Amino acid sequence: MKSMTKLMVVAMLLVAALVVAPAAARDISGNGSTVFIGEKNVNLDKIFGYTTVDYNQYVPNGTLVFYSSTTGSGADRSGTIEKTISVGNTSKFELTTTDFGSLIGQWYAFQKGADDLTALGKADGSILVQKPVLDLDVKLAKIDTTYTDSVNGKTVTRASNISFELEHNLGITGLDKPFKVDIEVTTPSGGKLTTFGANDVELKGLALTGQKNVTTDYGNAIDLKGLDPGTYTAIAKWPGTSDFYDKGYNSNTVTFEILTKAIAISSNKDSVVRGNNFVVTITGESKADYWVFVKDAAIGADEYPTMLAGQPGVNTTVEVDSNGLPTGIIGKQSKLPSSYATMQWIGLDKEEKKGPVSNTIAVVNTKADGTRTIEFKTTGKTDDRQFTIRVQELKDSTKYDDVKVRVEEGDVTITASGTGVYYIGEEITLSGTCTDNKDWVYLFLTGPNLPAAGVNLTKLDKAVSDQKVTFTQEEVEADDTWSYKWNTADLADDAVRTLDAGGYTIYAVSQPKNKDDLSDAKYATAAIQLKTGFLTATSSGAKIAKGDDLKITGTAMGDPDNVFVWIFGKNRQVLGESATVESDGSFEYELKGGETKDWSAGQYFAVVQHPMMDKKQGVYKYDDGKIKGAPGSGINEIYIGKLQASDAANALIQALDSPNIDDTYVKLTFDVEEPYIFIDPIGDKEAGSKFTITGTTNVAVGDKLIIDVTSAAFGPTKKTEASGFGASSGTVTVEKGDGANKWSFEVDASDLKPDQYIVKVECIETDTTATANFNLVEPVETTPTAEVTTTAPAGEVTTTAPAGETTTEPTPAPGFGALVALAGLGAVAFLVLRRK
Repeated sequence: MKSMTKLMVVAMLLVAALVVAPAAARDISGNGSTVFIGEKNVNLDKIFGYTTVDYNQYVPNGTLVFYSSTTGSGADRSGTIEKTISVGNTSKFELTTTDFGSLIGQWYAFQKGADDLTALGKADGSILVQKPVLDLDVKLAKIDTTYTDSVNGKTVTRASNISFELEHNLGITGLDKPFKVDIEVTTPSGGKLTTFGANDVELKGLALTGQKNVTTDYGNAIDLKGLDPGTYTAIAKWPGTSDFYDKGYNSNTVTFEILTKAIAISSNKDSVVRGNNFVVTITGESKADYWVFVKDAAIGADEYPTMLAGQPGVNTTVEVDSNGLPTGIIGKQSKLPSSYATMQWIGLDKEEKKGPVSNTIAVVNTKADGTRTIEFKTTGKTDDRQFTIRVQELKDSTKYDDVKVRVEEGDVTITASGTGVYYIGEEITLSGTCTDNKDWVYLFLTGPNLPAAGVNLTKLDKAVSDQKVTFTQEEVEADDTWSYKWNTADLADDAVRTLDAGGYTIYAVSQPKNKDDLSDAKYATAAIQLKTGFLTATSSGAKIAKGDDLKITGTAMGDPDNVFVWIFGKNRQVLGESATVESDGSFEYELKGGETKDWSAGQYFAVVQHPMMDKKQGVYKYDDGKIKGAPGSGINEIYIGKLQASDAANALIQALDSPNIDDTYVKLTFDVEEPYIFIDPIGDKEAGSKFTITGTTNVAVGDKLIIDVTSAAFGPTKKTEASGFGASSGTVTVEKGDGANKWSFEVDASDLKPDQYIVKVECIETDTTATANFNLVEPVETTPTAEVTTTAPAGEVTTTAPAGETTTEPTPAPGFGALVALAGLGAVAFLVLRRK
């Protein structure tokens, strides 16, 4: 029984010891030392200032404080507290993500009972809290060199060696036991490996020291020989025994692909329309040299696709011997491969030799991942066929790979804007697509009086095949479209021909080939019809009133910017003033009434001048009253300012009729008259009726006339009565009439009383007035006709008037009242007449 009691006591003491004694921990002794979130059992006693701890009497504890800002220095330093963490046991502390969150940096330690946690200068110590960081990469391994070339996300061959590299922040100096991680590789079939490579490199328990570690030394890199082809992934993980296990602190994932072939080539396009580029990619050993060339197709040198110059890692410079024969590439001693693209050329010994076609063969150096891309270009001359591109080892011609790329003919289209019918001088927009040449499309024209092979569009001289400058060239955009604006009047100063009216054909060609050589190029055509520009013009009237607006309007086809108006009269000349031509060909020249007000009455002559296709006046005003012909026209100075109107107009027309002047013109005449307004006779009108007053005028159609109809009576009115007379007024618009223009005004006399009225018609534009009078009379009542029966005195016979007749009786003499009324009317009439 005693022995059993003793065993129980011993067991209880062991349990007590386990409770009080700290577990194995990482001792943090240096003030400001680094600790990591996720670590367990960290001993912070010395940081908190506990030098000797008696766990039988107390458990050391305190507070960690993080400050958002600090001030002061030394013992007087203080801070603004952002967060505090209570440490229940400084000998065995776990840094949890819940406690620290994202607050990494310096934390300050205070023993239990510290009275002021803001007194940063009085803290017992501090720690630097960090998150564990692992950055994994996979790199090519070169013996006795450094690992500099990453192949993460790239390809390697089975002849390559690799090594994993870890960059981290866990290499703390002075650790008895450094942190360790495992690198886990996932194979293409899904297997998980911590031993990897043909030489079984151990990837488990890798110690983290310093700031960067590699899995193997340079002489013992991971050998990929014999490994299955496919994509591999790798990740650095914390093992299950680590404090950081399963806390989200594993590294990033890297990938790399092991290829089946030691050498390979592929193209980004199976076929390409000539004029466009394509890219091939070779794969081989890292940083190795390979031949890349177009296989011989027994065609012309300019018919091969060629490598773009200046590509990194692509050396197209071929060495030749003393006879000019190719021996290899500059800096290389290897022999040229067979079956590369060749051409006939003359060597230094003056004999005909065969040499490589320029830029069809190169020594290509691969990048660290064993790949290199090479861009080839094609032109409109590249032959439409299938080409074979080969990659080959420099010293072993049996190791190669081929890719085939077909070059196809493209196409050319052309469209002319509008209806296809244009006036010489108009601008025509030519547009289309060109997939047969990515750089240029070549344009030429055929038609009346032009060379059969065609001419360019600006100088109109002959287009010569293969001489680009003899064609009109337009650049092809990246989307294969092109557009050219052709002004049919804007020919070059040294143009050798001019355009005539007629039918023309415009050619768009992928190569500089004229009509005689179109079998060697892709082309399209657009048919157009050119017509000579023409002019129509008219004035606002055959007769205009002085002070009225004068308008000369018309149509000028041929796309001139302006037409020019000349006017000759008795005391007025307008010499070549311009009028803008709108996009639809219409124009308008206007002189306001204030400008024509002082013109003399009489006949005027007008000439409207169209500059035609060169859009320049062949005859122009160059000084006051003087005209002159364009250079080379042979028309010298003419002083038309001294000539009478008809003579001045004839002098201008004779100049315009010169065969050296391409301008056309229209002649007009019009008369300027003194302005007048006539009012047609009105006659008497009944009060209460509606009637129309009409008249004629020579003022312009569209002018406004102000009409006033007012009573001729005057005199005081009684305060107890409304005014006895009224008025009517308004405006009317002059309309086109037969001969003279006409106007009309409707009068509503329902509110007007009988009286004599005055009509006044006024035109503000010409400052013209006309008046007339009319009488407004009482309306006449119509009484029905009835039979009259007379009763005779006794003894007399009664006579009944036949229907339609009346009996005649003597008219009684007027009484006194009637005489007074007549006298009053007479007085009124006298006053009215006197007023007139």
